[in-house]
Amino acid sequence: MKNAAIIGATGFGGLGLIDLLTAHPGINIKSLSALDHGEKISDMYHHLKGVCDLIVKHPDEADLDDIDIAFFATPDQVGMNIITKYYEKKIPVIDFSGDFRFSSIEDYTVYAENKGMDTFHNSPELLGKSAYGLPEKFRDKIKNAPVIENPGCFAMAMILALLPLSESGEISGETIICDGKTGVSGAGINPGKANSYPLRYEAANSYKEGKHQHLVEVENILKHTGSKEKHVFFVPQIIPMNRGIIVTSYLDIKSGLDDKALIELYKDYYSKSPFVFISETSPSTAEVRGTNRCVIKPSRDKRTGKILIVSVIDNLMKGQSGNAVQNANIRLGFEETAGLQITPFYP
Repeated sequence: MKNAAIIGATGFGGLGLIDLLTAHPGINIKSLSALDHGEKISDMYHHLKGVCDLIVKHPDEADLDDIDIAFFATPDQVGMNIITKYYEKKIPVIDFSGDFRFSSIEDYTVYAENKGMDTFHNSPELLGKSAYGLPEKFRDKIKNAPVIENPGCFAMAMILALLPLSESGEISGETIICDGKTGVSGAGINPGKANSYPLRYEAANSYKEGKHQHLVEVENILKHTGSKEKHVFFVPQIIPMNRGIIVTSYLDIKSGLDDKALIELYKDYYSKSPFVFISETSPSTAEVRGTNRCVIKPSRDKRTGKILIVSVIDNLMKGQSGNAVQNANIRLGFEETAGLQITPFYP
């Protein structure tokens, strides 16, 4: 049994980890910490009574003895200030923020600017040592990395949709258009006035059109897969739904692949990826709700010749806690699916 510490245990990401790890066959939660601390987690969130009754401590007081892995379910620019002490103790870290998703200060600066944050990075020496936590592409790097960076939720849905065509060299043209819709939980447990119930429900809006922070991640991965100088024009939208992401990607390809050939290409590419499912019918966010799954439908429009790829994930699972546990499984030597074989919520 391996021991885990969760830093940022009282947000959606931390609570998702608690839900998953309390049922995991090989990982035991030893330590919970957050700025909101001093009580049992089950007194703060009553659904955890009898499931996890650990006291939440301040991050500075977290016990690191006998910890085999640490999850940082924390906002941007938190991990960069405290991950070093975990690194020095040789405790592998899985971080939910964007602090270490990039190998260069230049890329991190673009990310931070797009989020409207200070561009200063407090631990630049760890940027080149981190692994991008996309198991479907970087399993080998994840196995030994001291810091594993969970992808952003929108980035996850876009990258998984585009990888097979990108790696095959099929994508033509300079620009890929991605339209993404997300539920309100993507704003976190403290979403602010704009996402309060009266202002959010029966309302939908776009935001950060063409300058969303996850663009840097997507374009970086495409560069590493042969699609050099590809630009992604991404328009995210928030819709009145609790959880889930649906992304529709539009692009051109070099050959005349039809629907059948596209399906075969995608199924072959993801044949060893247990959480990616290729569909011939239009996917729904309900198919992945509460799971670590990504469902993708690639198709070609006969009239225009355009390629359409629809991908759906649960933003709190494959887009966050579920993918983090998948990364932990790889890093600790467990079966990749351990603790993650969950049936989608229905209805």
